Amino acid sequence: MFTGLVDDVGTVEHVETTDAGREFTVRCGYDGLVDGESIAVDGACLTVLRHGPGWFVVAAVVTTLGRTMIGRWEAGRRVNLERALRAGDRLGGHLVQGHVDAVGEVVRVEQRGDARIIEVRVPPELAEVLVPHGSITVDGVSLTVNALPAPDVVGLSIIDHTLRHTTLGDRAPGDGVHVEGDVIGKYVRRLVGPYITR
Repeated sequence: MFTGLVDDVGTVEHVETTDAGREFTVRCGYDGLVDGESIAVDGACLTVLRHGPGWFVVAAVVTTLGRTMIGRWEAGRRVNLERALRAGDRLGGHLVQGHVDAVGEVVRVEQRGDARIIEVRVPPELAEVLVPHGSITVDGVSLTVNALPAPDVVGLSIIDHTLRHTTLGDRAPGDGVHVEGDVIGKYVRRLVGPYITR
């Protein structure tokens, strides 16, 4: 479980295919990592296979590669990182599972005063769980739904702090992003689904 509050931005240093899957060596600022712990890498929960001072290795298996953009990552890519939530930690963002629901597409980026507005197209099944001022995770960053300008588009208002401490400032129209809907919304949709007539 995570909060969507990115605590480091790492860099993919090396990529290779092994028996464990598609392996990524990530340079980071973490100390005290443990083999087997979970780290959200651009919002995808991955397991630390090996680590050393300022680096760790994770692998993505076929299922993960099919649901994310991880298979396209190359050396030099900057990635948002968050270590798993510990019991007793502050929950400053929202409950994030690290399970990428879909790859969204950035369709618009606009600077509006002191905020950058990013609009992301999402699949219909994810759009169903989005509500204005609710929560969404984009590339591992906990964000508030600012607007729903179209049935399949979510508008996000990104503050300067987030732009400086995550990779969201790098995003441009046409870019793919990992999107995770609010887990509460997903459970509600599942529970009421049989009772909804369309």
